[in-house]
Amino acid sequence: MIRHLYRVLGPGGSGALNRLLAVQVGAAVLQGIAFALLVPVLRALLGANPGEVWPWLAALAACSLGYAVLQAIGLSSGFTVGSRLSRVLHRRLADRALDLPLGWFTAGRAAELSRLAAQNVVQVMNMPAHLLRPLTGSVLTPVTIVAAAFFFDGRVALVLLVCAPVLLGVHVWSTSVMRRLDQGRDGAIGESADRILEYARNQPVLRAFGRTADGYGALDDALVAESRADRRMIVRGVPGLVSFAFVTRMVFALLLALGVSWVLDGSLDVPTLLALLVLTGRLTDGLSAAADLGAGTRMARNSLERLAAVLGASPFPRPAEPLSPKGADVEFDGVCFGYPQDATAAAVPAGLLADVSFRIPERSMTALVGPSGAGKTTVARLLARFWDTTDGTVRVGGVDVRDITPEELAATVSIVFQDVYLFEGTIEDNVRVGAPDAGDEALRRAAVMAGLDQVVEELPDGWATRVGEGGAALSGGQRQRVSVARALLKDAPILVLDEATAALDHENEAVLTSTVRALAAEKTLLVITHRLSTVLAADQVLVMEDGRITERGTHDELLAAGGTYTGFWRQRTDAEGWRLEAAR
Repeated sequence: MIRHLYRVLGPGGSGALNRLLAVQVGAAVLQGIAFALLVPVLRALLGANPGEVWPWLAALAACSLGYAVLQAIGLSSGFTVGSRLSRVLHRRLADRALDLPLGWFTAGRAAELSRLAAQNVVQVMNMPAHLLRPLTGSVLTPVTIVAAAFFFDGRVALVLLVCAPVLLGVHVWSTSVMRRLDQGRDGAIGESADRILEYARNQPVLRAFGRTADGYGALDDALVAESRADRRMIVRGVPGLVSFAFVTRMVFALLLALGVSWVLDGSLDVPTLLALLVLTGRLTDGLSAAADLGAGTRMARNSLERLAAVLGASPFPRPAEPLSPKGADVEFDGVCFGYPQDATAAAVPAGLLADVSFRIPERSMTALVGPSGAGKTTVARLLARFWDTTDGTVRVGGVDVRDITPEELAATVSIVFQDVYLFEGTIEDNVRVGAPDAGDEALRRAAVMAGLDQVVEELPDGWATRVGEGGAALSGGQRQRVSVARALLKDAPILVLDEATAALDHENEAVLTSTVRALAAEKTLLVITHRLSTVLAADQVLVMEDGRITERGTHDELLAAGGTYTGFWRQRTDAEGWRLEAAR
């Protein structure tokens, strides 16, 4: 466990822990020596010359005083070191999050990172104050007692050495059983926590379809699974805990029987036997304390392993000799891509993109259309380098995106996704995420181009309107306009709109379409859309099916070809003509 702790802290964060461990080790050794000194003290007091006890009492008092001082320092330092470990781990997690590729942050991974930063870091933070000190004492104090026993009676020490592997084996066995049970229980607890959160967040949907508490099976199943995991831990874990306590008592009984036999044959005097039995009692108490710490140790180790898994994740590959793009054109050259198997919870086809090649000239607009699941959003993510291609090359300004620093690529490409997330704060705060130092005039211009100015005027608090967690206080269309304004304020030379008009009504869609047409004269636009008005404004249209570009050309050229795009266009045209009429 301590080795895992050093690994997650890294070389820069282990200095305070080293000092604390040195103090705790010193206290544990002094405690063991003080217990060992009870043997000569009791032997002198119960022997023929009680006056010989004073030198031993002085040594015992000195060891006890040194132990008390170090123990007090260890107790006070444990809380200080714990808070330092918390800061170090949060900083390391934040730094690692900045180094990880954006594609790493799936919904499950984001929730995991949140639990790590909150729950697991707190558990590690408690280790110096509440776990390391008793753990150090329960291990080193018995070791010191066994070593000291050689000075008083080698036979007792040898018996303890022979019994040590048995005690260790039973402890390892019980710990491994409990660890497996803990892992299964932690998984069940995590699943039930996710389902409870899902149940709370999606009350409108559940109530709309009559899926109340009695009808939401996913939550019921998760809670039942957690209850079963608790029962398994009790049924299978108790034998391990009982067996270790039983073996320690058997060791004490064995030493008692041997000691009595040695007294009877005259090879051991009674005072020494009594003193050694007191020493052995302290030894078994320490071993029992180590077993009692098993649950806390397992939980801490599980937390450390989870932290180590994130901190050990492969960082975002940075170019050794970075290059800057020469322009804002975009090129996909023979791109193949398949999501890593642990990237998403759902099963993903092994080859999501296959030999995708196209070019978007600078200061032009390209529309990317196709059925859901064809790979359109993946194209946008590869352009922003959420992931690296399995094969082929993505170029921006004639430069492979892998040769561009993440900071420069982020400044070059701006993306508006269909799934919008807004941060807790005001509308202005969320728009200024795109460019915190932008002036008020640039802010207003971005709002007008996105149609957000109308929203701001209608709201009582205007720009100071708080959006709530995730933007819950705004409608879907309002959130979408905030997201578009944020991207426009960033003013990147390449702009990707992934179904950015999906949540907008016709009036605001017309505003954004006009904006897109104007932007095409100064930016490189890739628009993923199903809206006809947006497709008509494009300089070229790419049709994607099953991870491949199957058709390309202008709107008129693709209509004349009579292929997939023609069918798509007719479906959309028919849908646009739908209207409600009064019953006759």
